[in-house]
Amino acid sequence: QVQLVESGGGLVQPGGSLRLSCAASRSIFSIYVMGWYRQAPGKQRELVAAITSGSSTNYAESVKGRFTMSRDDAKNTMYLQMNSLKPEDTAVYYCNAYRRSPLRDYDYWGQGTQVTVSS
Repeated sequence: QVQLVESGGGLVQPGGSLRLSCAASRSIFSIYVMGWYRQAPGKQRELVAAITSGSSTNYAESVKGRFTMSRDDAKNTMYLQMNSLKPEDTAVYYCNAYRRSPLRDYDYWGQGTQVTVSS
């Protein structure tokens, strides 16, 4: 079992920045794909960014050049640095840990943290 705890959300003005953190209960980054997702009211949850065990990152087109995902293996913590925030970035942001094995898939979610971009 893996527990994920997000923090760092809040209210920010358009053009501002926030850094989200996701702390894992144990060392998993070497074997899990880690992701940040978001869900805005009335919309489906969408992938924002992901990082593989080999530290390869992918970003949604809507956040490329503005968001940066990273991780600190020693702290079992991953981050999402969000710059140049827009009102359309407003959503609940979730971190996710996913691993596929021959017998089952492992899929863990944090509780989410609210990000509101508004003037």
